[in-house]
Amino acid sequence: MGFFLVATGAPAQAAAPVTVTLTFDDGDADQLTAATIMNSYGLHGTFFIPSGYIDQPGYLTQADLHALAAAGHEIGGHTVTHPDLATLPADEATRQICNDRANLAAWGFPTTSFAYPFASLTAATETIVANCGYNSARGLGDTETRFGCTGCDFAETIPPADPFVTKAPDEVDDTWTLADLQATVTQAEVAGGWVQLTFHHIGTGGTDPLTISPTLFDQFSAWLAARPATTVFRTVDQVIGGTVKPVVNGPAVVPPAAGSNLIANPSLETVANGVPQCWQTGAYGANLPTYSTVTPGRTGASAARLTMAGYASGDAKWLPALDLGGCSPTAEPGHSYALSAWYTSDVPTQIEVYYRTGLGSWTYWTASPFFAPATTYQQASWTTPALPAGASAVSFGMNLVSNGTLTTDDYSMYDAATIPPPEPPAPGTNLVSNPSLETAGAGGLPQCWQAGGYGANTPVFTASTAAHTGTTAQTLTVSGYTDGDAKLLPTLDSGSCAPIGIGGHTYSLRTWYTSTVPTQFAIYYRAADGTWNYWTSSPWFASAATYTQAEWTSPALPAGATAISFGLNVFQDGTLTTDDYALYDTVGAPAL
Repeated sequence: MGFFLVATGAPAQAAAPVTVTLTFDDGDADQLTAATIMNSYGLHGTFFIPSGYIDQPGYLTQADLHALAAAGHEIGGHTVTHPDLATLPADEATRQICNDRANLAAWGFPTTSFAYPFASLTAATETIVANCGYNSARGLGDTETRFGCTGCDFAETIPPADPFVTKAPDEVDDTWTLADLQATVTQAEVAGGWVQLTFHHIGTGGTDPLTISPTLFDQFSAWLAARPATTVFRTVDQVIGGTVKPVVNGPAVVPPAAGSNLIANPSLETVANGVPQCWQTGAYGANLPTYSTVTPGRTGASAARLTMAGYASGDAKWLPALDLGGCSPTAEPGHSYALSAWYTSDVPTQIEVYYRTGLGSWTYWTASPFFAPATTYQQASWTTPALPAGASAVSFGMNLVSNGTLTTDDYSMYDAATIPPPEPPAPGTNLVSNPSLETAGAGGLPQCWQAGGYGANTPVFTASTAAHTGTTAQTLTVSGYTDGDAKLLPTLDSGSCAPIGIGGHTYSLRTWYTSTVPTQFAIYYRAADGTWNYWTSSPWFASAATYTQAEWTSPALPAGATAISFGLNVFQDGTLTTDDYALYDTVGAPAL
């Protein structure tokens, strides 16, 4: 590696002493490249480590950390799972900060220095860092560079005015040049002080903007090594000093009560630092998500909104914070969990699920089937498979995998073995969602309705203005009939579209129709395991040129059933128009 020298003019006055510290956040595996370069020039850095990431793909290993320490580099703390500390309840923030230091100490690293993830903190967070035994904590973006903080000092003082939020330039990203890196040092020479530079990825070919090339890092390291004696290089601990304090553990997680909703802040009403407390955003791939909260929510004052633009791949979502248990729902291996959220969306969406293992490593697990777009709030519900061995928590969110807008509210998660039964609807309640077909859904069908059928025939579903009430009905035209049938049905889902049913109860099925051919009700039920099954059919209803009400009372619903769906069908070539559906428990059903 050769020295890269830059000619500079003679300073107007003698340069003041400057201390430079090279820091590295997040424990990314490619930071070993930076360590190799620094070792070759006799430079030492501080590596701020989220202990929950260590030994995971793409991150450093414990062996790597020991090699770094043996070469003279400092190991610092950066929380267990890298959350936004300012949005967390105090107990969870304490677990994240204290337990990270405890994990590092257990691996043999006497840790004194800390860095705030996202440089996000409050006065209370500073106090927690001090109480966990650290001697200092680094911020970001509070010394001047061409990227921001115009008018700020060019360097931190030694000693810092506040050791628990030490000043540093903005983190280095792929817009920084060698001249920018050099300027952070030379501009500080006017008054002297401490310059902490923060790096993430050192590599090529990645998509993370927090990446600089090994060539650039080598050029800067060579330039630093050739600086005059007035520029010195120290780790954070060497600058701050102080003793290694005893390890302090964070508070234990209180297990939730059996049968309780496991989601913290489920309606997103409690806001901390502008974000719903205990919630975070997540995304991967090539896309441009925008996250916000909107008022009002489905209930209360707040809901979470995700708008996706520039979609090429991946997804984005809101989800309970991937933490150590203060926010993420506690879960047990071998158990299944009933997940739900209320949503509106102009594109399909699905539930995506993660689980926590080990010290705090989070892993993608599985995803539900897709839920249809909805212009008014609908409930998406899905029960997971059994949680894998070693898992200790679950987090889930509704995602977007295309351009569109999704709003969510009122989340819940229950152990499927202890989920409370739904509140039975009041007697006389019409159990059909969107019964008059007025709210449009996806694919030209009404919201909460789907096409159904089987056999060899060609059905066409179209919206009709020849409504019984309101402005919209639905017409089904069958041609090319050989066998089977076709019909319009309340969506056979696991959420709020399918009408609730109770085993052993009988139901009054009703709708208004016109038809060129005879028609009948075909009826389905959802079993306890979530599967849908054909159940039975009504007698035939005669063709009708004007709107006529079809009505039939079902037999007792099979034991264990949880929902019903039904529709008038067409069994031959012909045209059927329907509107104003109703389904009532026969106890309390209104008279015809």
